[in-house]
Amino acid sequence: MRFLLPLFAAATLAGAAEDYVLGPDSQPQEVPHGEIRKATFDTSKIFPDTTRDYWVYVPKQYDAAKPAALMVFFDGGGYQKPDGGTRVPVVFDNLIAKKEMPVTIGVFVNPGAIKASQPGAKDRSNRSYEYDSLGDANARFLLEELLPVATKDLNITKNPDGWAIGGASSGGIAAFTVAWEKPEAFRKVVSWIGSFTNIRGGYVYPALIRQTKDKPKPLRVFLQDGLNDLDNLHGNWPLSNQDMAAALKFAGYDYQFVLGTGNHSGKHGASLLPDTLRWLWRDYPRE
Repeated sequence: MRFLLPLFAAATLAGAAEDYVLGPDSQPQEVPHGEIRKATFDTSKIFPDTTRDYWVYVPKQYDAAKPAALMVFFDGGGYQKPDGGTRVPVVFDNLIAKKEMPVTIGVFVNPGAIKASQPGAKDRSNRSYEYDSLGDANARFLLEELLPVATKDLNITKNPDGWAIGGASSGGIAAFTVAWEKPEAFRKVVSWIGSFTNIRGGYVYPALIRQTKDKPKPLRVFLQDGLNDLDNLHGNWPLSNQDMAAALKFAGYDYQFVLGTGNHSGKHGASLLPDTLRWLWRDYPRE
């Protein structure tokens, strides 16, 4: 796993996007397999008139008498597939079995959609509004509305160091925003190809992070991006992520940044997921 500290060392990297493959920890193994449950949430008052699917992963080792850790993934429909491009449940199964991460409940949530008002029209996605916007609305949606329903029968730790959140692209900045706004709840962040650009003002984060140098927020942040990521009217993704990493370093945060050679794709992040989770949970208690 190649962590680029200091920054701008991209010339040392080898390989291209197609070289990023899933390793053995992302392949099904003879270990206990968790259960995945699907549900729909359509009663939000914070994002009114939205409907979204979500999935809950419960590891086989879960014991209702013992509080479990929690990890939320935005754009969750893709991440929850055991045969998908990321295979989060498979990685969880393998790392939990090897005690390389704690027993962790996974919640995979899709962005909301607003039903079309006319027959034959398409539903309207609420993704950019929910994910790219600054402020605490998305965090409150999780904490006040979705998670109490999704985890109502599960024993989740109240220790914020046991709460993690992740996503890619707009889901990556969304994960960071939730933890930034509510560090008393979420303290671990995974952002792949994060959109820290001017879609809805996210370019301000490096400046905000630098202003916390005297009192950093209690966050642990993993960032990934590729040299061939997007460059458009909203900004330059590789430069924005390097700016984020530089700000986190300046302000003394617990962070890692991996800069590869890929484009706006989740392949590199997915290939890093097992090592990312080991780093993220490295000092968290487990049985």
